[in-house]
Amino acid sequence: MEVILKEEITGLGKAGELVRVKDGFARNFLLPHKKAMVADPKNIRMIEHQKKVAEAREKKVRKSSEELASKLSAISITLTREAGEEDKIFGSITTRDISEALRKDGITIDKRQIHLKEPIKNIGVFDVAVKLHSEVEGIVKVWVVKKSA
Repeated sequence: MEVILKEEITGLGKAGELVRVKDGFARNFLLPHKKAMVADPKNIRMIEHQKKVAEAREKKVRKSSEELASKLSAISITLTREAGEEDKIFGSITTRDISEALRKDGITIDKRQIHLKEPIKNIGVFDVAVKLHSEVEGIVKVWVVKKSA
């Protein structure tokens, strides 16, 4: 019997795949537990339509992420902090600080999308990676300057 999987099943396939299984496995496990549906022409068309819609949505999200990445590369943010000797700042610059500074510029980025290898603890210019999509990453320039007394 051919069925269309509704979710990923280890050793069988991923959601949306058309797979051939034994009749008993389909009738006694997959269908009653709503893990699959019978592969009739109506269901096959429905799954193909859902795949096309998901693909179009993914393409749109990727395009908007690429546009945001190019916008981020043109932006540099400046954060002012008090600093001690050897230009070491008191405290550190974290992903939250960068996210809030970007929000003030009108760009909303979640702090979990910003990737710092370690918190910034010195005065200087830093390139910070921002993960916008699984395949798209933007770079924002962060200037950390000393607060004048």
